[in-house]
Amino acid sequence: MNQPYSDVVETARSYYNSEDADNFYYHVWGGEDIHIGLYESAEEPIAAASARTVERIADRIAAPLSRPDARVIDLGAGYGGAARHLAKRFGCQVMALNLSEAENQRDREMNQAAGLDQLIEVVDASFEDVPAPDASFDVAWSQDAFLHSGHRDKVMDEIDRVLKPGGELIFTDPMQADDCPNGVLQPIFDRIHLSSLGSFAFYREQAKRLGWEEVEILDMTENLITHYSRVGDTLREQRDALKGKVSDDYVERMLAGLGHWVEGGRNGHLSWGIIHFRKPA
Repeated sequence: MNQPYSDVVETARSYYNSEDADNFYYHVWGGEDIHIGLYESAEEPIAAASARTVERIADRIAAPLSRPDARVIDLGAGYGGAARHLAKRFGCQVMALNLSEAENQRDREMNQAAGLDQLIEVVDASFEDVPAPDASFDVAWSQDAFLHSGHRDKVMDEIDRVLKPGGELIFTDPMQADDCPNGVLQPIFDRIHLSSLGSFAFYREQAKRLGWEEVEILDMTENLITHYSRVGDTLREQRDALKGKVSDDYVERMLAGLGHWVEGGRNGHLSWGIIHFRKPA
């Protein structure tokens, strides 16, 4: 990092570094892919659905990552499940950039255990200020992380800078619907300490501003609703087993927060999907 973290990024960093959050995401959300899953049924385990998301996104950028010496940056890598999948499947070099030192330590240990630490570099940093030279990567990848920035336009500028000409950005993000009324998402904003979310329209506008080509946008919002419902159900089921690892106060606040996401999705105020752009060659 060349500059200190922004206030919003520092808030997210402190949250994900907390013992409560680290234990919750590791033990309840799956500990491998802590992102929204693609569900074949409402009762499917979180880990299986989350792994399917990684596989589905990876299928869409198989061509550039199959090239010799391909490099990908995972922006907001969490515990590094996607980075390990990409490194193992394609043999590509991955920079796993993430702001939580607690998650990054688990990531490094899991990479070493999988024998993939020579392919994956785990970096403590924010995607608002990427510590990489211009035109460094063939693919930029992110799952459900950009919402934590208060300067998403700056994030897009950084991605444009570090992508090679012809490089591709593919990501998912919990977003507000394009026609979301003002004020209805305030409980979510309060929970994640933000004043807004991105949207399909916002990211399309950013792509147009930067001159990127829209490759594909898949609206898969129903999975957001299912996912947050499943996380809530799983948390209730495992509550007793989590005693001593996750505080009761955290559990109560998390259950309330998950409920707001489910409600927002069911009311048509939220969106989620796979967004794929290409930088001009």
